[in-house]
Amino acid sequence: MAIWMNGLRVYINSAATEIISGHKVFYSRRADGPYYRWRYEEKLGKWLVSRLQRSELTPKPLSLASWKVVPAALQAKLGEHYMD
Repeated sequence: MAIWMNGLRVYINSAATEIISGHKVFYSRRADGPYYRWRYEEKLGKWLVSRLQRSELTPKPLSLASWKVVPAALQAKLGEHYMD
């Protein structure tokens, strides 16, 4: 399940698989907070995050991602990003 550390949810675009640099694009949100988009930047060798406006989510139906499909490096970045 995608629920982790105090209400964190990880999502994927359920309408179409978004892939950048050979990696899926993920979205996250904790509780009622803002949504974030996570994409892997091949040249930098790391996951990058950007905060989304609600209007950016409208065409993207999101569904919960299984924690098993979230890469370990992204799991670590999520842990750093959402430190309590």
